[in-house]
Parts: sequence; C-alpha cells; structure tokens
Amino acid sequence: MGDEVRGGRQDRLGHPLTSPSEYTEVLARNRALTIVAMVGLMVVAWAYTAYLAVDVRSASMRSMVAAAGAPASMAWRPSDVTFMLVMWSVMMVAMMLPSATPMILLFERVGRRREAEGRPRTSVAVFVAGYIVAWLGFSAVATFANWGLHQAGLLTTMMGRTTPMVAGFVLIAAGVFQWTPLKEACLTHCRSPLAFLTMHWREGAGGALRMGLHHGLYCVGCCWLLMALLFVLGVMNLAWIAALTVVVLLEKLSPGGEWWSRVSGASLVLWGLAVGTGL
Repeated sequence: MGDEVRGGRQDRLGHPLTSPSEYTEVLARNRALTIVAMVGLMVVAWAYTAYLAVDVRSASMRSMVAAAGAPASMAWRPSDVTFMLVMWSVMMVAMMLPSATPMILLFERVGRRREAEGRPRTSVAVFVAGYIVAWLGFSAVATFANWGLHQAGLLTTMMGRTTPMVAGFVLIAAGVFQWTPLKEACLTHCRSPLAFLTMHWREGAGGALRMGLHHGLYCVGCCWLLMALLFVLGVMNLAWIAALTVVVLLEKLSPGGEWWSRVSGASLVLWGLAVGTGL
C-alpha cells in the first residue's frame, strides 16, 4: 500500500503523499475548500441580487431607474442591455447553484479518486464554469426577451411584470411543461448525478468543461420556464426569486421531487387560468 501511495497520489502542489491517512486528510481539505468556494460564490450572487432588488434607487442605479420608468417605446442603450445581462446572469447563479451543489461535490470526489489512480486531473472549478456558461446562455436569451417584451409594451416597466394576458399564458405554459416527458427526462438527469458522471465522464480540463456545460444544459431544459415566471412575478421581486429557488431545490433534491413538479404544474395552470380570465 505504501508504494502505491507514493507512486500515484500527490497533493495540489505535486508533492507525493506518504501514507493513506495523509491522502485522506488532503481529500477532506480539498472538499472543504470546494464547499467554502461554493458557499462564497452563492453568498456573493445572492447579496448582489438582493442589492438590486432592494436598493434599485441608489445613486449608482439612477440611470437604470429612469429607464425602468420610461415608456415602452424608449430604446434600450447598450449600457441597459449590459446591465440586464449581468443582472440575469447573477440571478441565475444565485438561484441554480444551490441545487447543483450535490453534483459538484460528487464530481470533485470522483475526480480526486481518479486522479489518485494516475488519471488526468479534472478541475471542479472548470466544471462549475461550464455549468455557469449554460446559464449565461439562458441569461442572454432572457435579456433579449426582456427587451422585446418591454419594447412591445407587454411589461409594466423594464424590470416589471407582464400584462395579465401574457401572464396567464406564461403561467399555463409553465404549468403544462411541468408534466411533459421533456421535463421528466431533464429532472431525472438532475436528480441522478452518479448516473450522469458514470455515463458522461471525460478526462482533463476540457472534459470537465464539457461535463459542466452538459449538466448545465439539462438544468436549463428542466427549469427555463420556471425562470420565465419572473416576467410574471416581477423580474427583481426578491420574495418570488427565493420562492422559485425553493421550488427548484424541492424538485431536484427532495425524495418526492417528481411529485413536487407535478403539483406545482397543476397549481400554475389554475393560477394562469385565473389570471388570464381576470378572476
């Protein structure tokens, strides 16, 4: 065992580990660092999201506040588009990263074990980057949808809510989607991190990026219509942002996640019918 440890296991700096206990200690330390980094990233994302939601009339936001109250016909400036893209991107990190944490921690654990066997190193940071890239793509689409709805007069303000007709349609569409085979397939993937890593593992940094992007695209497919509900509930409504985050967590991590999805879907359809008919 000692020869095996000396031959294949190293710490982050490339120093050989001389005993199984030392190797176990390094694994625990690396896992702790991963958790701290994840928590730190989520705290920063939630802090910025809360800042935007609560303090939109601060001095640094005057131009955006003016645009938010402007008529729908007012053209967006490049700074408005950039701001909205950053806002959506940070908000998606805040909302989606908590539910991806089990997959990320399992990826880190499997990667370290494979590295100890002499296989190429896979970076958990690169995996997370790939996951975030998928949601950056969604954020770009959401930004232009935000722009289109505002220009068409279907949003009350730049960061406001849709008209009742559009709101009813989006609520019903999101509710129906919760019952579709596509939703079930994407949700099953997100709830089965070990199966995903077993089937789709790729070595090296490039492999980590591809796996993170692959997993992120499944999560986008699972949750994109739930995120679109922010156009109905208020793009920067912090209470609804938190509520949707909880719904995603329940779907992906709770024992009865599939039923949470279906119950929420039925509720959204009923809500949409009520809103659309003016009840």
